[in-house]
Amino acid sequence: MQDLQQMSIRYRKYILFLLSIYVLGWGFTPYQSVFLGLILGTVISLYNLWIMVRRSNRFTKAVKEGTKVRSLGTFNRMASAALVVYIALQYPDKIHLYSAILGLMTIYIVIIIDYFFQLIHRGEER
Repeated sequence: MQDLQQMSIRYRKYILFLLSIYVLGWGFTPYQSVFLGLILGTVISLYNLWIMVRRSNRFTKAVKEGTKVRSLGTFNRMASAALVVYIALQYPDKIHLYSAILGLMTIYIVIIIDYFFQLIHRGEER
């Protein structure tokens, strides 16, 4: 389970780095609605990562103890994604919808890229 903690720390670092780039883009470019959508979606993506890691830890603990677990928080993650879309639809002049959706997928993109980096890194160690 320590590996899950290490992965989530790496993912958070990557996401926070991307968020800092998005904030700079929002502040210094004329594409403020695009970057605001990316910021909103990525923040919720980070929240979804936090929920998933926390629920996975609870699930692992419950399996070790032999107790039941309700769920891994799928409904919460879907509801937060729906909230992002709702906010983007309420403020279309401020938040770009497609960039908000792309921001929601940011954590999955980060996970895929990190997987390939770790695969290459493990290949170099051999």
